[in-house]
Amino acid sequence: MNVASKRQREKIIVTQMIQLYCKKKHKNKTLCDECKALAEYACMRSDKCPFMETKTFCSNCQVHCYKPEMREKIKEVIRFSGPRMMLYHPVSAVRHIIESQKEKHRSEKR
Repeated sequence: MNVASKRQREKIIVTQMIQLYCKKKHKNKTLCDECKALAEYACMRSDKCPFMETKTFCSNCQVHCYKPEMREKIKEVIRFSGPRMMLYHPVSAVRHIIESQKEKHRSEKR
């Protein structure tokens, strides 16, 4: 898989998680300003990631490039949305689990 498609897939998954969070927690059909800013920030960080070629997702990265405030927000979103992704976006969730396990297995071999 090439780097551009990995970036795009990561951005889709994080955006889906933020949308789910906003819909359930903030009761919005579209992203509120706070969640929109978080989604834009997450996509921007993905665009600038120098490790995209060798990692699958931010959660598997050794370097955490988010500002502390944004990192806390994205962790809250992931804690809430992660378990619910199987209900709302099952294909993305399964793909994410498989890729994360592959990356974990690869890093253990190193």
